[in-house]
Order: sequence, then C-alpha cells, then structure tokens
Amino acid sequence: MLSGEAQWADVVRGLAQRVLGPVAESVRLGGLDGEGRAHAYEAKGGVLTIAATDGVSASVALHHYLREHCGMSVGWDTVLPLPLTSLPDAPLHEGTPRVREGYYFNFCTFSYTTPYWDWADWESEIDWMALHGITMPLAVTGHEAALHAAYSLLGLDDDQIRSFLGGPGYLPFQFMGCMDDFAGPLPASWIDRHRELGARVLERERAFGMTPVLPAFTGHVPREIAATARAGSRNWQGFETWSLDPADPLYERIGAEIARAQIKLFGTDHLYAADPFIEMIPIDADPAFPGAVAAATLAGLRQADPDAVWLMQAWPFSYQRDFWTEDRVTAFLDAIPDDRMLVADLWAEHDPLWRQFDEFSGKPWLWCALLNFGGRTDPVADLRGVPAGIDAALAAPSPPTGIGLSMEAIRNNPVFFELVTDHIWNRVPDLDAWLDAFVAQRYGGRFTEELRAAWRGLLATVYGAGGLRIAPDQFKGVLTAEPSYTRTPTGPLWYDPAVLARAWERMIEVAERDPGLTAGPLGHDLAEVGIAFMARVADSRYLDVVESDGDPGQADRFLKVFEDLDRMLSCRPEYTFQHWEAKAVSWADGPADAAVLRDNARRIITVWGTSESPLLDDYAGRHWAGLMGGYYRDRWELWARGFGRPDAEAELGERLHERDELFLRAGAPPLTPGDLATESRNLFTAYASELDRGAR
Repeated sequence: MLSGEAQWADVVRGLAQRVLGPVAESVRLGGLDGEGRAHAYEAKGGVLTIAATDGVSASVALHHYLREHCGMSVGWDTVLPLPLTSLPDAPLHEGTPRVREGYYFNFCTFSYTTPYWDWADWESEIDWMALHGITMPLAVTGHEAALHAAYSLLGLDDDQIRSFLGGPGYLPFQFMGCMDDFAGPLPASWIDRHRELGARVLERERAFGMTPVLPAFTGHVPREIAATARAGSRNWQGFETWSLDPADPLYERIGAEIARAQIKLFGTDHLYAADPFIEMIPIDADPAFPGAVAAATLAGLRQADPDAVWLMQAWPFSYQRDFWTEDRVTAFLDAIPDDRMLVADLWAEHDPLWRQFDEFSGKPWLWCALLNFGGRTDPVADLRGVPAGIDAALAAPSPPTGIGLSMEAIRNNPVFFELVTDHIWNRVPDLDAWLDAFVAQRYGGRFTEELRAAWRGLLATVYGAGGLRIAPDQFKGVLTAEPSYTRTPTGPLWYDPAVLARAWERMIEVAERDPGLTAGPLGHDLAEVGIAFMARVADSRYLDVVESDGDPGQADRFLKVFEDLDRMLSCRPEYTFQHWEAKAVSWADGPADAAVLRDNARRIITVWGTSESPLLDDYAGRHWAGLMGGYYRDRWELWARGFGRPDAEAELGERLHERDELFLRAGAPPLTPGDLATESRNLFTAYASELDRGAR
C-alpha cells in the first residue's frame, strides 16, 4: 500500500505522538500515488499503516481510524494523549474528500480567540486542523511585521507605523481596513515576537501540505499618506479610516510593497485575502468603482507575485444589500479573471449568497459556516440544517471547491463545527446517527447511553434552532445585555426549557459518577449547557423584576443568578476572564506593554471601542467567571436599584459609563475555582424547578 517515505511523514508522526503517546510507535506512514487528495489505512497485529497523498489526508485517516475503530475522537477539549495501550485491527479503508479544500478562520477569529496564543496553543490548533481536514487556513499572525517593513520603505518612521497599527488585540480589524490608531500603540516587542511565531505557524501548516492564505492590501492607508494622495474617508462602527482611490498609482505600489515584504518574511502559497469593502460602502458611488478597486488590488498583488489568487469574503454582499445590487456585484466580480479570485460565502448556513449570485459568476467559491459572532459562549445552532445546506451547494451547477469554517471565534459549540468539517470528506445522510456516533466518540465510549439521551435533549432545544437568525442582536439575552428601562433584552425561546434542564441533569449525573471525565469534553459541555440553562433562569427572573416594578426582593433573586453562575464557570479556566487577561499580559515586555495588553483584553469583550460609543458595546460579551459575578452583575444592580427614580434612563447611562471605566482600570477580582460537578449540581438543585414554567 505504501509507495515509500513521504515528505510529510515527520510532521504527521509528531502529531501521532501528541495524540497517541507511546502507541504512536506502532503507526507506519508512507506516500500514496494519485491525483488530488486521498488516503488509505489498514491495521494488523497492532500496527496501523497509513498511506496518503499529503499530510492532511494522512491525519484525516488517523482520525477516522480512531473514531471508527477505537471509539475516540480528538476535539478542542480532548485530554491528550488518548488512553490507548494498543491499536486494534481494522480492514482496509480508502477515502477521498468531497471537495478539494477545507477552509478555516475569519479575520475576526484572530482578535476574538487567538490574539494572545503562544506556540503551544497554535501547535494544538494546527493538529486539530489537520485531523479535521483543513487544507486552506487564513494565516494572519505576524502580518503587522510585513506592514511595518512596507511602510518603513514608504517613508514612515517606527512611531508613526506602530501608532497606525494600534493595539495588538485589534490588529485583524486594522488589517481589514476597519480602524487604525486605536487602543495602542503596538508594543515594539510584539512585532518581532509575532513575526517569529507567524513564521513558525506557517512552517507547520505547510509541512502538513496546507496552503495558507496571507493578508493583502485593502486600500487602507495611514493619514500621513492619505494627506498627500487621492483618498477618501470611510466610517466603520464609528471609526474613521482613509482609503486610496484605485486610480492613484500609490494604490498598486503600496499593495505590491506589502506583498513583497510579506513574501520576504513568510514566503507565499500565492493565496491572498483582502476585503476592501468589509462593512463599509465604497468611497465612490459610481457603479464601476468597485471594479476599479478589484483591478488595482489584483494588479498590486501580481506585481509582487505573478501567480497571486485573491480570496475575498462575500460578507459585504449580505451585510449591505441595499448597496450591493446584483448589477454591482456582477460588475465587481467580472473585473477579476475567474482563475484569479476565490470567493468565501461566509454565512452560508443561514444566508447562502451562492444562490442569489449564480455561484458567483463562475468564480471558484467556498461554502462556509459562521455561526459564532464575537465569541458568544452560549450553545445554539441549527444542526439539522447543515447537511441539507451543504448537499444543496454540492449539487449546484458550479459547486463549491471547498467547505469552510468562518466563525468569528472558536472553541465554542464544537458539535456544530465538527459536523461541518465532517462534510469535507463524508456525506451525512442521517443526522441522528451522526450525533449518536459523535457522542460515543467525544467521551471515549463511557456512559454512552446516558450521554446520548442528554444530547438528544440538546438537539431538541438549543441545537434545534431551525430557520432562526443566530446573531448577537437576536441572541444576546439578559446575562450579557446592557441594562435599560426601555428595552427588553430577552432573546427568542423556541423550545421547552424543562427539556434543556433534563439534558443538563443527565450530564451532571455522569460527571458525578465519573469525575475524571470533567477534565475533558464533558467539562466543557457541562459549562456550555449550564450557561444556556442559567440564561433562561436569568431571563425569567428579569421579567419578575420588571413586572414587580423593581421589587428589592425580586431584584436580589435576579442578581443571585449572576453570582451562582460565576462560581460554576470558575471551575473551567477557559471560562474565566482571568485566563484571557493573563494570556494577554504574558506578551508584555515591561509595564507600558502590560498596560496596553491589559486594556485590549478588557476592552474588546466589554465596551469594545470607547465607553462613550455604544455601537459595538457588549458585541463580544462572554459568559465568563469574573464577568458574570462582577462586571455584568454590577451593571444589573445599578439597573435594579434605579426603578422609580426621575430620569432613570439617563442616570443609568451615566452610572454604567462609570462602571465601564472602573472595569477597564481594575479588571476582575481573583477567583477560587471549585469542583465543576458539585457546582453544576448546586445550580441545578437551586434553579431547575423554575424552568418548569416553560416559555414566557
């Protein structure tokens, strides 16, 4: 079956060692002849032999074997190495993917999840990517070094460039052209250290046979350059930036300089991501103007890389439908040769644009699932809609060349993202059967029937959001909403809360019987489902306060929800604000750096921008310990104590502003973690009877 040692064998061998521990010595790897991606594996006498065309295909084969023959999967929360002492026999299995590429990441992910990751975090994530069939990851880490090098050549000094780049936690929004000179300046040490980290990430991705997508110029320039060029101002969520007119020769020149600097630092796989209109109307309303931007963007890239292919997110066509008419979209797409552009249909699980725009006028395109905006931590999805949506796209006259995940943040709702990535290699004709297998493999075959029953309850509730628009403005809920006397922030409730309560109780019962399981995926799931459970309680108790016109007793009952949820969440580090802030500050080189990093970490998950601007306030709100019992509880206490006062809404706004400023300065107090199973049981015992009241 093997055709000799493969170039990718060492990197897959390293992955196998991290996943399997000593048992990895019994894995044999080799090349597989043929066009495209493919793999084959067989296990005999305790030896697993994998042949593949590339490292990703070999990794998918390993994961398929583990799931089908060992009953274990590798997720974001799996404790590694797996508890295997030998490798069971397996007959010959051969596989080929349904699509050529598996796409991964969104620019926003690099602000909402990964900004403070170190190499250990990235190594784990790249392993996950390989095991799940990701072949085309967006690679943003370290791009600021390329911008610094390019703008230095264009005459700007170090202070001007670092000021333009702004705070490290907001860099991806800078790269998209949405903002500059905010929450910074960028620490000098950050650039060098992330240039090295970005290069290491790319080296590992390429070793697996992935083709990373690097950022490209969007027309966005520093004010110093805009002042002497043909440029226009734009506004994104209250942030003003400057964009060059594509008719100015500087547009192509700067695009080429940035691409050259990036190639010198990081090499290239000839794929470049640029979104010159991401949530911003073009600076010129002429219908031909977007096409001129497209032509200049590609021309700049091709000066540096004649083989450049531009990947663009189709998000503007959805976000600003009034501007992006069918004629405008067609004119824009027609300005680029079909073999020079790849279009990512970013929110295809809810708003598939491929139908509206005739599979993007012949351009290769990617079917992408977004689901998560800003890093929301509550579980919600329409699982049943995924297989039908992907199958319909693959049956189109011009089907997608890839399937991707374009969530704004990761490490949430793993069932949804695992379901999407499974479609890269396999069709899922029966979701219930798929879910049964997912549950058994997720927990290593332990307490399978009890946990399957729990997940059937989740499928009937939070994961059965068929036809609903899953976005922050609709799904914020009381817990992370800004208090108001004139707005009711409770979200839609399409299921019986008692069914959700019973599903959570089943998980708690398993955790009590086998506490060791809470160190892995079960711990994540207990916290995630607990958030959904307590969110319904909070919504209900909020209404009790409103209906009682601010009765102090009802207010105290409402505020206790925040305190109790905070205590439960403190049991999992990834559900704590302190973990997030500590990761940020770990990159500091001195007090000044620490101040910027600490501010960025606090700001983006609360007020987002400035406390005076409400446009993105709470957009990335997290159900995290340190926030629930502190930041959010304190805001709602101000609201609860203000009922009946003259000018209550105006006074509340002032006091919330003061509270925001206090948090940005002081952060959250230290936590004392407890036992997750115990704290979950305490919450369930205290609150389950309230959900019997059902939807209100």
